[in-house]
Amino acid sequence: MKRFIGGDQSRAVAIWLFVTAALVFAMVVVGGVTRLTGSGLSITEWKPIMGAIPPMNAADWAEAFAKYKAIPQYEQVNAGMTLGEFKGIFFWEWLHRLLGRLIGAAFALPFLVFLLFRKIPRRLIWRCAALLALGGLQGLIGWWMVSSGLSERVDVAPERLATHLGLALLIFMGLIWTGLEAWNGEEHSRHPVGWSRGAATLLGAVFVQCLLGGLVAGAKAGFVYTDWPMMNGAVLPPVEWGKGALAFLHDQGLVQFDHRIMAYGLLIGGTIYAVQAWRWRLAEGLGVSAFVLATVLWLQAALGVVTLINAVPLWLGALHQAGAALVLATATVNLWLVRRSQPRLFMSGPRSRVL
Repeated sequence: MKRFIGGDQSRAVAIWLFVTAALVFAMVVVGGVTRLTGSGLSITEWKPIMGAIPPMNAADWAEAFAKYKAIPQYEQVNAGMTLGEFKGIFFWEWLHRLLGRLIGAAFALPFLVFLLFRKIPRRLIWRCAALLALGGLQGLIGWWMVSSGLSERVDVAPERLATHLGLALLIFMGLIWTGLEAWNGEEHSRHPVGWSRGAATLLGAVFVQCLLGGLVAGAKAGFVYTDWPMMNGAVLPPVEWGKGALAFLHDQGLVQFDHRIMAYGLLIGGTIYAVQAWRWRLAEGLGVSAFVLATVLWLQAALGVVTLINAVPLWLGALHQAGAALVLATATVNLWLVRRSQPRLFMSGPRSRVL
């Protein structure tokens, strides 16, 4: 792959953005563990500053436990839980929030320093500022999600969980893309429109699939219909259509069906994309990128099936969520490479053609 060196690149800024992206990746994985362990409602208050300090003595733990006992999840799901068990679920939610605070500091402080010393390429300043704003919004959405499970529900609303996950992944994509821009500098090359659209479509489809996965997680749909390729012997299990549009968000059978169908579509689309890259002899390493994307799609799909038929054990569920973020990162890099290169696509015959 040709290296693009522009006059406004900054390797230091790029490394900062990539490190922050790695922290966001870790937070997405820990968020998956928090969900799978039922820990998300263990902290019933939002204290952005003081909440960084966990209970430090017996009285503090007793107070935190008493607040948890007052919500429906304890009364209807975890009645009789011991203090030791509560500490176990508290840890994961506290770690998840601590990572959020760490990411905020790891982004905001270097951002201010880089701004002060004018190290951020001018064209990337607004992007970094937007990412900072989205990070602050993510904290608010996180509490909006948690609050949905503190009064009338025993868990968080699936659509709020999907929104929380979706914004985290948008930030993750933005960090990777902006990091690549900072590392390589500005480039004004023309890109093949067809390949760019194809790569963008794949990235968009992967993102939508991640959101569907968030709905599956929120509805706990992965714990039902654990056979494959059928769902309890049927292509589509019974659906509570009486829920109306909410069926697409809350019905366990329907959200899992949607997640499966989208996976099949991604496998087909990703495979065609990679095969076409080989047929047209996509230059400058983009063919490799296409095959890497197709490979991680197939691996993620296989991992999803294994996770499902084993009824989503903790380690497989966390690995599947990590895999989703890795697929999204791969699709992001693939699109960036397509848009930043000048490939010549050749048919096996004498004519050349750009998609």
